[in-house]
Amino acid sequence: MTVEKEKTVGILGGMGPEATVDLMQRIIRLTPALDDIDHIRCLVDNNPKVPSRIKAIIEGEGEDPGPCMVDMARRLESWGADFLAIACNTAHNYYDAVSKAVKIPVINLIDLVVFHVKQTRPECSKIGILASPAVRMTGLYDNRFHSAGIEVVYPGPVFQERLFNVIKAIKTGDTSVEVVQTYKGICENLNSSGVESAIIACTELSVITCDLPFESIDSTEILAREIVDLAKGIKQ
Repeated sequence: MTVEKEKTVGILGGMGPEATVDLMQRIIRLTPALDDIDHIRCLVDNNPKVPSRIKAIIEGEGEDPGPCMVDMARRLESWGADFLAIACNTAHNYYDAVSKAVKIPVINLIDLVVFHVKQTRPECSKIGILASPAVRMTGLYDNRFHSAGIEVVYPGPVFQERLFNVIKAIKTGDTSVEVVQTYKGICENLNSSGVESAIIACTELSVITCDLPFESIDSTEILAREIVDLAKGIKQ
């Protein structure tokens, strides 16, 4: 009997750095292991020098992050990665450029999360989104959920701006009580719109943990589980 070789994941990270480390910690936690050798090999480009997605998408005047991400993907492939993952929701705006630049598979986190919602919540008709304004501007989740007949709801404009400030605070390393309380207030606003579930659609927000007024679906956790399943051959 031929034993399939365990796969190596290449991670396009650094967007931001702490969120990438959080993803790696989740991969370790989700991997069934009795010793070091049981863990999966991760090739990680934790590159905080990727041009700002905020400046490129929201401000409309920043350098295109796509070429830098393509270079990262090609390097990870050349180093031996069997498949790739992008540790950032917003950066999936450049997914097509990355996918076309390499010969190995690239996990599409957005598709993965939408599929997870459809599979685990078949009666879901409305879903909340907690993310950078760039995610809404690019329609990354909107288009896919609308095709599935699911309404997408974001926090109100004032609260969306506060959420953006929370994300920026986390990028500076600020996960203080004040930041967490602001985040909880934003979630209360989203909850008032009648959503029963919401996607934590920013890997930065996955760094902080607190009780939320609705069932949360963490995109980072879903990505980490997919990486483990693909590397271990549990999924093809």
